[in-house]
Amino acid sequence: MERCRTSSRPPQPQPAPAPAPIPGRGICMMSTVWRDKQDHHLINFIGAFLAANSYRLNFLSISPDFIFNNGGLSVAFIFETSWDCGNAAAVFSRVNALKRQFKNLYVVVAVPTVEQMESFTQSYFKYGMELGCPTFVPVNDPEMGFEMMLKIAHACGVCKQQDISSTMRNEREEAVQSMDAYIRVLTSIPGIDDHDANMLAQAIGSIEAIAKASESSILESTDLSRDKAETIVRFFRDPQFYLSPKIN
Repeated sequence: MERCRTSSRPPQPQPAPAPAPIPGRGICMMSTVWRDKQDHHLINFIGAFLAANSYRLNFLSISPDFIFNNGGLSVAFIFETSWDCGNAAAVFSRVNALKRQFKNLYVVVAVPTVEQMESFTQSYFKYGMELGCPTFVPVNDPEMGFEMMLKIAHACGVCKQQDISSTMRNEREEAVQSMDAYIRVLTSIPGIDDHDANMLAQAIGSIEAIAKASESSILESTDLSRDKAETIVRFFRDPQFYLSPKIN
């Protein structure tokens, strides 16, 4: 009998390890109640659009239709995919309830026809909505509406990450400091006090503009006396005046 020979096979290449999942740009939470009312084509579009933009989609039982989280900032949305004038009262009642719960709330409304747009506009004012509280975003179709939602959420997240509020606060502080320097310059003019300096700032503007202003234009723009107007003009134009020592 011929013995069975065991052939030694070369080691098979091991499959490469699966790549680590790329962290998403953000998280999108969709209301299960809202989802169950929509056409499956729209849900498929939303899923594909989120995946293309590196967002993770979760289905949850939430009060708004959507909540996006970008950079630690949550933005809530009410999404009406087709405006129904017969449902206006319920929509605006829901808006009023949710705007008290969410600081960042937007309402996206699809109004594909002129009639729907007119109905929406009339209802907006009928139910006493305050402009910008919350912000309403009318769109032509649901797909455009969802794209707008993603852009808004992303923009809010970017602002949060860049700490825009801190930048604005620093700018306000710099403006206050600049105003203080402005007041110090003008009050160095004999007879000009803080009230006069503030009035000149509001009526004429920069120190350069004040330096170029005539006596008549100062009198026309402010309630300063003629003596003060004359002093201001001499201060900026007469070297013998502004170089001479003064005691306030």
